[in-house]
Amino acid sequence: MNQLAFKMYLKPNTIEEYQKRHDMIWPELKQLLKDTGIGSYHIYHDPETNCLFAFQQTDGRDSQSLGDNPIVKKWWKYMSDLMETNEDHSPIQLDLAEVFSL
Repeated sequence: MNQLAFKMYLKPNTIEEYQKRHDMIWPELKQLLKDTGIGSYHIYHDPETNCLFAFQQTDGRDSQSLGDNPIVKKWWKYMSDLMETNEDHSPIQLDLAEVFSL
């Protein structure tokens, strides 16, 4: 199983709406993530920096590599008013390197 950790950037004062939208994640997106092999996906918020830290365990592709899928494109556009994004509406992200594991 592969592991991936990355950081994304929220726009100011959007965490409540971000969480609300994820609480109501589209069933077809949830199924796509599972079908792709993502067995575990967690997102954490740091209120001091307003950054999101995501962690995934996957047997296949990770969520950020699914940008060719119409469901993912639609989700990225839906979330783009809350996050710092690239021109294609994908979240700007910084991959995080593991420095410790127990």
